[in-house]
Amino acid sequence: MLDKTFDPKTVEPRLYAAWEASGAFAPIDDPAAEPFSIVIPPPNVTGSLHIGHALNNTLQDVLIRFERMRGKAALWLPGTDHAGIATQMVVERQLAAEGNQSRRDLGRDDFVAKVWEWKAKSGGTIVNQLRRLGASCDWSRERFTLDEGLSAAVRKVFVTLYKEKLIYRDKRLVNWDPHFQTAISDLEVEQREVDGHYWHFAYPLEDGSGEIVVATTRPETMLGDTAVAVHPSDERYTALIGKAVRLPIVNRPIPIIADEYPDPEKGSGAVKITPAHDFNDFAVGKRHNLPMINIFDDFARLNDNVPAEYRGMDRFAARKKVVEAFEQLGLLRDVEKTRHTVPHGDRSGVVVEPYLTDQWYVNAEHLAREAISAVETDRTVFVPKHWEKTYFEWMRNIQPWCVSRQLWWGHRIPAWFGPDGRVFVEETEEEARRQAREHYGRDEPLRQDEDVLDTWFSSALWPFSTLGWPEKTDDLRRFYPTHTLITGFDIIFFWVARMMMQGLHFMGDVPFKRVFINALVRDAEGRKMSKSKGNVMDPLELVDDYGADALRFTLTAMSGQARDIKLSRQRIEGYRNFGTKLWNATRFCQMNGCARAEGFDPAGVKVTLNRWIVGETARTAQAVTSALADCGFDEAANTLYRFIWNQFCDWYVEFAKPLLTGDDQAAKVETQATAAWVLDQALLLLHPVMPFLTEELWGQTADAGAPRAHADFLMTARWPELPDSLIDTAADAEIALLISAITEGRSVRQGLNVPPSAHPALLVVDATDRQREVLRANAALVQRLLRVAELRFVDAAPEGSIPYVVEGATLALPVAEFIDLAAERARLSKEVGTLSQDIERTAKKLGNPDFVSRAPEEVVEENRERLAEAEAAKAKLEEALSRLGAVA
Repeated sequence: MLDKTFDPKTVEPRLYAAWEASGAFAPIDDPAAEPFSIVIPPPNVTGSLHIGHALNNTLQDVLIRFERMRGKAALWLPGTDHAGIATQMVVERQLAAEGNQSRRDLGRDDFVAKVWEWKAKSGGTIVNQLRRLGASCDWSRERFTLDEGLSAAVRKVFVTLYKEKLIYRDKRLVNWDPHFQTAISDLEVEQREVDGHYWHFAYPLEDGSGEIVVATTRPETMLGDTAVAVHPSDERYTALIGKAVRLPIVNRPIPIIADEYPDPEKGSGAVKITPAHDFNDFAVGKRHNLPMINIFDDFARLNDNVPAEYRGMDRFAARKKVVEAFEQLGLLRDVEKTRHTVPHGDRSGVVVEPYLTDQWYVNAEHLAREAISAVETDRTVFVPKHWEKTYFEWMRNIQPWCVSRQLWWGHRIPAWFGPDGRVFVEETEEEARRQAREHYGRDEPLRQDEDVLDTWFSSALWPFSTLGWPEKTDDLRRFYPTHTLITGFDIIFFWVARMMMQGLHFMGDVPFKRVFINALVRDAEGRKMSKSKGNVMDPLELVDDYGADALRFTLTAMSGQARDIKLSRQRIEGYRNFGTKLWNATRFCQMNGCARAEGFDPAGVKVTLNRWIVGETARTAQAVTSALADCGFDEAANTLYRFIWNQFCDWYVEFAKPLLTGDDQAAKVETQATAAWVLDQALLLLHPVMPFLTEELWGQTADAGAPRAHADFLMTARWPELPDSLIDTAADAEIALLISAITEGRSVRQGLNVPPSAHPALLVVDATDRQREVLRANAALVQRLLRVAELRFVDAAPEGSIPYVVEGATLALPVAEFIDLAAERARLSKEVGTLSQDIERTAKKLGNPDFVSRAPEEVVEENRERLAEAEAAKAKLEEALSRLGAVA
């Protein structure tokens, strides 16, 4: 007999260890099996499981378990990302804490050795946390973006692209983090709102005839200005185009140019142009062939390209000094307070500078062409489809991709420089030296590029490098292209697009056939989770409190494609109760002798109730299969919830009680076998979403000599394929009549406040002959579940009866003796009036465009929900009122 309760804390680790030890996570070794593969979005090796990981990996696990049970050779390939800047930062902090050392004190080789040492000790945290969630990855194939095989793939790709002239060195603007002294990607830049100022500076015209006023939030950058731009249609400046201003402090002339970039409606309409320190200005500078004067060093201190008194100053100290100088020169025209966004390094927290440096770039525009075409022609599809628009928008406006980083932890760029600066790009140093010897005619000292590659460069190769490329491995032949990628919208460009580009270029095929973009998990009020708001939900805490299955089911059931997830502990608790309901139903079945019968055929059951539940099981299996195949995760979970909670636990179990305790032995035996069969199907269908609970029930309900092989895990059992022929419409109609009679009768009682102790009669006023037979045959059942004294067949309902119609039959409850009809009308009318006022107020608010545009998103959504709830409540009350109005 099952324990009274399911204990996830003891069951989950035991089952996971057994699964893993059995090798069940690996794809089946059957050449005829259809391959189905997913690669995990590799979490940072420094990371800990957050709620976004929990959602993303739950959905992947649901899908891989589903396809594994369908008999496919299902591979979910796991691994972690070396996470260059994040990992380097962790180890640098550790060094500082241990002995006040920096990486430069250690030197490159010793520092990198320290990072590997850290990775060996602490780098597996998130992998073990994924196990706690139930992730059934094939850990025997686990990869790391800096492992030997992936490093070889990275070198091969870099060298190949270089020799195809698709990788090159160039001097361009990058996001520069002065704390780490490296370029960073846009994803590593955090836009923060800060209080600042617009300083309005006057630049005197070179001929002394006047001035042009420009505004800036970064006064120090004016030391690198090389032009003032005005719009060609701005008549205020038409006569000045081609002339020059004298740049204050620096005292050099710079031209006044005409360009489309300035907005005549904004400020003075004139814009200072600093091509080396602003992305828009850089583009203007390129168009007009302007000098690009870099005024910073790697630490964002001012360099030798500025007047002597500013050299070596911190940028913010220089800002203050520049403003003071303009004030002294009488050229400060205004200071305007503003609140604006300023880019910060997401790891360092310091202000990022647009910075002109020599970096390595990939010709992304060339690689993007095929990647755009692949989505246009549906070789890869996005779910939901609207994310294709985001993909196309980015890809069609793609810029050169900066792939070099000024870090020590990562894939060192396989480029060696000769004494004259000539570069030799090869996969090995030996090959580079051979090429250099051939070029120079003798051995010359070579210096390897100090930079490492952007983490996204190695991640872009993930779908094929993890399968063994550049070697032609069996895994590569069998599992590439992968089938489905499940990921977040924020890395469509940084990762998805780049995998598309590299996969198509090096494999000649898309890396995945389908991209499912999962939702964002927010708090219960719809706010984005953040430490500063104190609303972060730790998935491991939730697993501790409710079990992994409850969290998994919650995330799956709420993962609709068109909305974000509003997560609350109450929701998770509710779905834990769902698991408890199934556990208790299984105990009930055990206590009533429900066990699998040898040779049981669901198509051969005779009892109407059993024919009905068999058909509902078939419908559910078909709906869940279709939903999961199409990534309709929420639809699958909610279908399972309705079937298990409502149809099986609430109705079938209740209706089966008289059969299980009655004298009809044949009906009893059939019901016991049917209940056991339905329970099996429910466990199979629910397993991908709630693997631990279902696996435990599967094992605990094993009977000696049972037809199913209980030596095997549920996770490797065959997925149910149940035909339409199991659906019995006649049985459906009979059971639907009984359920509706009870449900609607309960609704009448509840809506009119009929006390639970009251036992009126249930009157059958109008029904077909068959409906009368069904109701008469099940009178005792209806009486028990609807709490009525008797079932009576009448030609007309007496005075004081509340009629209701179900499945075309008219029934009535004579309740006048149990409630005050007049008082009940007054109560309902008053509640309808209160709700009407609330609905009017909320609708008015939502009808105000100003409120909708200005109020926080979560406040608007909260009002929409309040309106919907009030309208639903009002409709219920009005229905109860209308029933009172129809009292005979």
